[in-house]
Amino acid sequence: MKSKKPRTQRKRIYTAPKHRQRKLISAALTPDLKAKYGIRSMPIRKEDEVVVITGSFSGLEGKVEKVDTENYRIQVEGASVEKADGTTIFQPIHPSNVMIGKLKLDDKRRKEIIKRKTGAAEVD
Repeated sequence: MKSKKPRTQRKRIYTAPKHRQRKLISAALTPDLKAKYGIRSMPIRKEDEVVVITGSFSGLEGKVEKVDTENYRIQVEGASVEKADGTTIFQPIHPSNVMIGKLKLDDKRRKEIIKRKTGAAEVD
């Protein structure tokens, strides 16, 4: 982004096209994954295992149930709140408040990113 104005930065985030929104939902990797793959952060996707590092659910480890690109939030298994009528709903969490603990590597593009960074012939 070229602008320094907070209003313009917020506008660019919330009016971004879908392919840029997807990249904005990124989270840092845990230190052991960072050392293993040489990558600092990656976009979060469904079924990645994450660790919540801040907020009311800090310390919680769970799988990502849903990635909400419209509102820039993720839903983590175990991060739920009980409503007054007794129903349980997921509490949306901002991706900057989590660290990726385990990557789901069945995606061809993800494997390509890791392969490009590490120089390995095969990614496990």
